[in-house]
Amino acid sequence: MKNVFAIKVWTPPRILALGYAICILLGTFLLMLPVAHQGGEGLSFLNAFFTATSATCVTGLVVVDTGTFFSTFGQVVIMCLIQIGGLGFMTIATLFALVFGRRISLRERLVLQEAMNQGDMEGIVRLIKKVIYYSFAIELIAAFLFTLRLMADFPLGQAMYYGAFHAVSLFNNAGFDLFGHYSSFTRYVSDPAFNIISMALIVLGGLGFVVLSDLIEYRKHRKLSIHSKAVLWMTSILLVGGFVLVFIFEFTNLKTIGSLSWDGKIWGSLFQSVTTRTAGANTLDLTQLRQATLFLTIILMFIGGSPGSTAGGVKTTTILLIVGAVISMVKGKEDVVLFYFRINKDRIYKALTITVFSLSLVIVATMVLTMTEATDFMSVLFEATSAFGTVGLSLGLTPNLSTTGKLVICLLMFAGRVGMITLVWALAPKQDKELYRYPEGKIMIG
Repeated sequence: MKNVFAIKVWTPPRILALGYAICILLGTFLLMLPVAHQGGEGLSFLNAFFTATSATCVTGLVVVDTGTFFSTFGQVVIMCLIQIGGLGFMTIATLFALVFGRRISLRERLVLQEAMNQGDMEGIVRLIKKVIYYSFAIELIAAFLFTLRLMADFPLGQAMYYGAFHAVSLFNNAGFDLFGHYSSFTRYVSDPAFNIISMALIVLGGLGFVVLSDLIEYRKHRKLSIHSKAVLWMTSILLVGGFVLVFIFEFTNLKTIGSLSWDGKIWGSLFQSVTTRTAGANTLDLTQLRQATLFLTIILMFIGGSPGSTAGGVKTTTILLIVGAVISMVKGKEDVVLFYFRINKDRIYKALTITVFSLSLVIVATMVLTMTEATDFMSVLFEATSAFGTVGLSLGLTPNLSTTGKLVICLLMFAGRVGMITLVWALAPKQDKELYRYPEGKIMIG
């Protein structure tokens, strides 16, 4: 019997999965403390576990209202879990190691490589330093801008606190808010300043730190990597396409943007498209959206953000590679070519594997939830996709979930944050390399 404490057993994927699990359990116990709640209300272990999972996995689905149920202590715990989950617990651990002057070991570099979805370890610590610097700089600037805007609605102290919380929440694509009564940002649907700050945070957090680094250093090097080009191109298509379709679908819907001014229609449609980068905040009443808009939102939530970012989903580049493979097949070409570069077939296989695993998990979870929850199919599918994509958008089902439903949603959030490939590698036994190949067989397709 293998020793479970042996060093070889703790591969980078297993360390990542275990690290997130430990953060969730620690957050659960902190949120169960009486000091974490307002008015002396208690919080059950399951609800605390659900909240900690949602925060650590930067999702934003809630079973109790964050702004009215939790005390300042509880809200700060949630904010810290969001920061750890968004940047990655290994990034935070590396920050402390750098502060105290400790050397980063080879094993830690391997885990960082897995966490940041990098192909090799070269420059991984330098990248982590950039992640920390960029993240805190963006959050500080956004907190300041939020404070200036919120001073018109709240006292200075509260405006500063709200500004800091929502800057962390939005940049990490978490979707938690403090405005109370599950209202999210609906009061600011037509507010240009609030929308611009919020959407900028969501997009910057969802692009990925490698892309941010490329953009910031563009003036110096005058070039972008193929990864950054793919991310920017795909993100632009999804944002613009989502905006146009939401605008068309909801234009005459008086319960969403139909009753708003032209400015309100534009801001509302644009924010609804941007928030599907897995941010989870909303300025429109989601329960009043038309079925076409809800289905579009489900598709965009499943795709999510980009690799190496604070966002979830199967990722923009995954879908781009699959679409590229389909186009190449239709054109009768052997290679998948993007931006004049040939893409290795291993990348295509990985993209297909991630998509199939992810789709299968959402389908199975949806089937289970249809049996355990007394609601319509669209609400169940929407909630399941939102959880897996670590989005946090909800049609109101989450607070009313059964015990089984909460556990299923927690599993989806965990799988969405850790990543399907990482999770499979963490759970699967180590496979020895095959020393032989089977003869080729042919199966008819289509």
